[in-house]
Amino acid sequence: MIGRRGLVASLLGGLVAGCTKVAQSGPGASLLATVEDWNLSIQRSLTKRTALAREFSVEDISPAFRGNGTIAPSTPAYAAHLANAFADWRLAVDGLVERPLSLSLTQLHALPQRTQITRHDCVEGWSAIGQWTGVPLGNLLRAAGLRPEAKFIVFHCADVLSGTKYYESIDLIDALHPQTIVAHALNGEPLPVKNGAPLRMRIERQLGYKQAKYVERIEAVASLQGIAGGKGGYWEDRSGYQWYAGI
Repeated sequence: MIGRRGLVASLLGGLVAGCTKVAQSGPGASLLATVEDWNLSIQRSLTKRTALAREFSVEDISPAFRGNGTIAPSTPAYAAHLANAFADWRLAVDGLVERPLSLSLTQLHALPQRTQITRHDCVEGWSAIGQWTGVPLGNLLRAAGLRPEAKFIVFHCADVLSGTKYYESIDLIDALHPQTIVAHALNGEPLPVKNGAPLRMRIERQLGYKQAKYVERIEAVASLQGIAGGKGGYWEDRSGYQWYAGI
């Protein structure tokens, strides 16, 4: 039986997976923008701001959790971090905040953690269930002190696709959602490289391409204009994917 989440994921996946050519046309781009507005409106009208995505039991965990997109960042800087087991990796939290942060993995691990078993829905049509552990993003943002003009949170990543650094963004509703975490472990083990080591986002009410991997900087901004292509994410800029991918 397909639940509401599965149905929405299927519909969006089918649309977005085949949307590159559509998105490149003027009428197509207009259609996708209309669908995005519709999805955002429907999602917010059907669910409360803090409604939780379904969580599963240990018995439901998938035997394998595939990597997708970048599965092995090829930059010299990432290779150096991997060689020393990410001992010098730091996560910056800056932009429109009162107290910019720069946190080591040790410092992140010492903060209050959240563990959740959830389903990842990829825009390409596959799903997997995994157990994620990490620091709630809301706690980091509250520690940094968001300034009133901050409206969006941008995730800057260490991987490069087709010559462009990957990035993604969400609004503050999803940023402060209790299941939105900066994850460092999958199924009780440090994140594998293919799944985003050492840090990745879990934004459980959105499709897979919003779950930025290899996160090295979290930036609070007032507008997405002026960041890369200005549409709020790598695939949004490149292929017209929806900025809001709620499921």
